[in-house]
Amino acid sequence: MIRADETFEGTWPFAPHFSRAPGFAMHYVDEGAGEPLVLLHGEPTWGYIYRKFIPPLAQRHRVIVPDHMGFGKSETPHDRVYTLETHVANLTKLFDDLRLTDIHLVMQDWGGPIGTAFALRHPDRVKKLVYLNTTIGYGTLGRRDLPSPLTASRWFQWIEGGMKNGRFEEVMKHLGTNILSVLHVIGFRNFAIVDDTFVRAYGEPFATPEECRGAIEFPMDLYRGRIKEFVKQGIPALPSLMAKPAMMVEGLRDTAIPPEIALADFKGLWPDAPLHVLETAGHYCQEDEPELIVAKILEFLGR
Repeated sequence: MIRADETFEGTWPFAPHFSRAPGFAMHYVDEGAGEPLVLLHGEPTWGYIYRKFIPPLAQRHRVIVPDHMGFGKSETPHDRVYTLETHVANLTKLFDDLRLTDIHLVMQDWGGPIGTAFALRHPDRVKKLVYLNTTIGYGTLGRRDLPSPLTASRWFQWIEGGMKNGRFEEVMKHLGTNILSVLHVIGFRNFAIVDDTFVRAYGEPFATPEECRGAIEFPMDLYRGRIKEFVKQGIPALPSLMAKPAMMVEGLRDTAIPPEIALADFKGLWPDAPLHVLETAGHYCQEDEPELIVAKILEFLGR
């Protein structure tokens, strides 16, 4: 867990806030005023990935950026199970604590399934949905006949091979020192922005093997099929989800979630919704084209 007052040489200047409603200290950024715009991160990142999004978005919205359990400045409790269902429950308790309604969700990687699951269970509290290099429900909620299995991606092939030879556990239990190589396997592309501060910011949440638990369990939740039943529970509420305005931005050099899967999954629910593809961006599109994506989000929310 990162110190509450850590700014990483001023690149993360936002005041820390914590909620204990989820049963642990859950960190979040809370900047600006207006209708809430919640930015959800994925694996193995934290709110830092949205550092260039927060100031411009906060000019029009109340921007809230939580760190999931086991990530960023949030605690990594050892008496909890780390599943999609638990992360959704944590987010729900945070939203309840902050009394959020009329929520706009921006979701990347695991933020997609987490935010979507919340929206399916609380459709009256969500207004608009923005998806960035993610899937809606891994072929369970959107289009069922996906072009290829998600597990065929480079990231999941790396996981499968690493599970067999022990490499996965060895690398992920020392994620603090292996962070850049893991980000690269998943689909990080913009190495021109990498410096010591960048590496420290993304590696510091994972200083010990115990603190790596959240990052280890996210891919295991999918690889071992633990998410399937929970995701399926949302199917009856799909009409309420499909009725909401949605937009997608997709970096086409993603090696974690193949773009053909992400695009088909999104179009399966919103065939006529705005869709923006970024030819040279990877899985972490927030690091590749932040200004362009922010402009597209503001345009979409302003409609």
